[in-house]
Amino acid sequence: MVAGAVAAVETVPIASGQVTVQWRPSRQARRISMRIDPRSGHVIITLPRGARKADGLSLLRAHSGWVAAGLSRLPPTPELCDGGYVLLDGQRHEIRHCPDARRGVWLEEGRLHVSGAEEFIARRVAAYLRAQAQVLLPARLRLLTGQCGLRPTQVRLRDTKSRWGSCSSDGAIMLCWRLVMAPQEVQHYIIAHELAHLRHMNHGPDFWLLVDRLTPHRRQAEKWLHANGASLHRMVPA
Repeated sequence: MVAGAVAAVETVPIASGQVTVQWRPSRQARRISMRIDPRSGHVIITLPRGARKADGLSLLRAHSGWVAAGLSRLPPTPELCDGGYVLLDGQRHEIRHCPDARRGVWLEEGRLHVSGAEEFIARRVAAYLRAQAQVLLPARLRLLTGQCGLRPTQVRLRDTKSRWGSCSSDGAIMLCWRLVMAPQEVQHYIIAHELAHLRHMNHGPDFWLLVDRLTPHRRQAEKWLHANGASLHRMVPA
């Protein structure tokens, strides 16, 4: 495998069964590393320049117990299909397929109705949630901005894997669009967290004092994300 090549995915047997491995060659990495992707459930093995695939397999099999334990802790992946469910603002909504309707996707009486062909349900639900995020998250950020006077230079939504939000040195705030599936209290905390970075680009005592002035939901939100954050990554495909 040559560094810079397209990552390959394959099924590999280990002591506990079979796992899906995604190989990632890297010119920057200095050693072989391994992690579990909470979205796909794949074991990601990074190979630095000159490393052999056999070395990666040795690492995988030497830590097969850790891999098996990590995979067992991943939440199940719900199917975005008729009778399945999805979260919006922390509320669980059953998906109802309406093949003959001509309304696209709409929320009614606690159910998310999806028109069109059955094979497009997952795609349409994902698009609906992203569209909701584009409207709701910036609006909720603007609301808190109006209350506290901390104004970002820009607001962007992305599909991030490890961060729910970030604030750059030039004052731009990024939010993970998947937050729209979390309760509004969680959204409020993440938005407050990033707004506080506009004044304190660190996690020192003054930063946390400001966060706690901006939102009463810090402890509750951190607990919820610890318990349910991985589910948001697995609920909707990237």
